[in-house]
Amino acid sequence: MALDEALLARARALGPAAGEVVVRVYGWARPTLSFGRNQRAVGQYDPVGLAERGLDVVRRPTGGRAVLHWREVTYSVTAAVGVLAPAGAPLRVAYARINRLLVGALAALGVDAREARPAGRTPHPDGAPCFERPTAGEIVAEQEGTLRKLVGSAQWQDDGALLQHGSILIDDDQSAVATLVRPPAPPPPPPATLRQLLGRAPTLDEIAAAVLHAARVGEDPCADLLQPDEALREGAAARVGRYEGVAWTWRR
Repeated sequence: MALDEALLARARALGPAAGEVVVRVYGWARPTLSFGRNQRAVGQYDPVGLAERGLDVVRRPTGGRAVLHWREVTYSVTAAVGVLAPAGAPLRVAYARINRLLVGALAALGVDAREARPAGRTPHPDGAPCFERPTAGEIVAEQEGTLRKLVGSAQWQDDGALLQHGSILIDDDQSAVATLVRPPAPPPPPPATLRQLLGRAPTLDEIAAAVLHAARVGEDPCADLLQPDEALREGAAARVGRYEGVAWTWRR
């Protein structure tokens, strides 16, 4: 999360004239529950109980609801406002462009995915799990004859830059999120997973390579790996304390 925020600051500093978009793809060292930026956690989740179950906890700078990061791959996209969509355009315009990249990456893996059609309002950021049901603009795939959510995403724009986070499910442990709320919530419908859609679990490196391929095919044939410089490393290090501390993670 600290590195994602540092990338957001980098995008803001470079501005739209640079035209830079950074897509980061990563996994997690330990099972971690992340709360959305404005999601209520105090009184709905028990920090002691989560620790006893071997779960770390963090709060994302982006919105949305709780996600369990473990048997999934997380992505982030950072850019100055005006790069992915015209300045002043609704969030959904940049959101749709990022989704086209993700759908292209999934296609490169052999998955037929698409954007979900509008079906009511975006859920309130309560204690329910992120993968409870797909909302407009999120990515779904047909599994066992039903369109199910495969990628959950949330975007945040701040002072001229945007950060979008998302989670691509390899296996389904998102149903466990409902058991972590106090009192426990009913289990949500099962989401789609890459293991079930492909018959195997792709590696993090495979998914990252598919994202880079989709970027080169659909956006920029010269897209390449970012080489972090000292300023980016220092920016991330300076922000680590915020995400390790209770003041931010349990702020509401």
